[in-house]
Amino acid sequence: MLKFALLALALLSSAAIAQEAVPASQTIVVPPVGKGVPTVMIPPLATPTVKDTSAGSTATIGLQVAQVIAADLRSTGNALVIGPDNVRSYAYPEVTGPLFSSWRTLGAKMLVTGFVQARQDGRLTVGCYLYDVGTARELARKGFVVDADEWRRGAHRCSDAIYTGLTDKPGMFDSRIAYVAESGPAWERIKRIAIMDADGSNHQFVTGATATAIGPQVSPDGDHIAYTAFVNRSPQVRIVDTSNGAEQPLISNAAMTFSPAFAPDGQRILFSMAVNGNTDIYALAVGGGTPQRLTVTPGADTNPSFSPDGKQIVFESDRSGSPQLYVMNADGSGQRRISFGGNRYGAPAWSPSGDWIAFSRADAGGSGIGIMTAAGTDEKLLTQNGLDDGPSWAPSGQMLIFHRPDPATGRNALYTVPIAGGDPRRVLTPQDGSDPSWSAVQQ
Repeated sequence: MLKFALLALALLSSAAIAQEAVPASQTIVVPPVGKGVPTVMIPPLATPTVKDTSAGSTATIGLQVAQVIAADLRSTGNALVIGPDNVRSYAYPEVTGPLFSSWRTLGAKMLVTGFVQARQDGRLTVGCYLYDVGTARELARKGFVVDADEWRRGAHRCSDAIYTGLTDKPGMFDSRIAYVAESGPAWERIKRIAIMDADGSNHQFVTGATATAIGPQVSPDGDHIAYTAFVNRSPQVRIVDTSNGAEQPLISNAAMTFSPAFAPDGQRILFSMAVNGNTDIYALAVGGGTPQRLTVTPGADTNPSFSPDGKQIVFESDRSGSPQLYVMNADGSGQRRISFGGNRYGAPAWSPSGDWIAFSRADAGGSGIGIMTAAGTDEKLLTQNGLDDGPSWAPSGQMLIFHRPDPATGRNALYTVPIAGGDPRRVLTPQDGSDPSWSAVQQ
């Protein structure tokens, strides 16, 4: 089912006010490791002097950071990770001068070392390194200062540096995922916007349970989420501050607005607006002003997504008689169709590299997640479950997250799939989940 169809269904629903308890957050299920991937050994990070901090001792934090790095790398399937449990510890001087012969004996091909050091101001200095054990060569290093209570984010930043050292691809672990958290019985589902770290930690709700909310889009800086709220059964784009929950409507008039999407620089936002029975795509400065109409053809134009350079927009339109994908320049000129055939296409999302556009494709058998170039070539389906929808790119550009309903119950869940191919993997969330939006790596 395509996202615009889900929007139509949501127009008929009413918001409920009940709420389910949220259990502890959970992480992405580990995918199988591909053939030919390197063996990466991750011992506990060292500390020059064991000191107590507000988050525990530096020795304990060193172990925890290593555990998070190991979990992050395992989630990609790009490495066979060993450790940090049952892996020998090392003294602080070995952080930058590993005893490579010893690690070779243990079977390591790649080695992660690092340190956690307490500072006088109560913060932590964290350093991490990636070595090729066979050649005794340093492949990556990262050093930074974090508040003691933010050691987990420091671990994700290490993971990003190590992942880039292993793959030459951008990292994705120091990022967040917004989604629609669904609860309640089928006849009165509660749909709230939630956000969590990419590994499932630090889960929080950012909207209440008094209005149905769908289609979240995280701003490039991660500080705001644009989403569609249903107020008196009418859709309205709203923007919420993730730090304090303060929110406001994107525009003040009573028109139906939905399908928001931020520009890569965070200065503009795209959205669909229905006026006089016709739905078109508009652009508006985030700070307000007069919306600029970008499409004018009869039909429904929706689900826009900027190219990473901000110069083009891909969107979904039924102007040809069925939902298809179109690309236009950022000012609305040069509109051209890029999807063809007997299938219906929707929910396009431009990749961070600019090389691919992800989409959902529906036919008589259901819908799946696919990718194609901006020219409409090299189309490839990654999933064919039957009802997969709402793809969003990981910051690395190597993975997509999407939602999939259970065929027996209809309850939605989040999944990831690598664009190189492979089985989708469930992303465990405290409640049922749909409409995911993966943020950029935080700065």
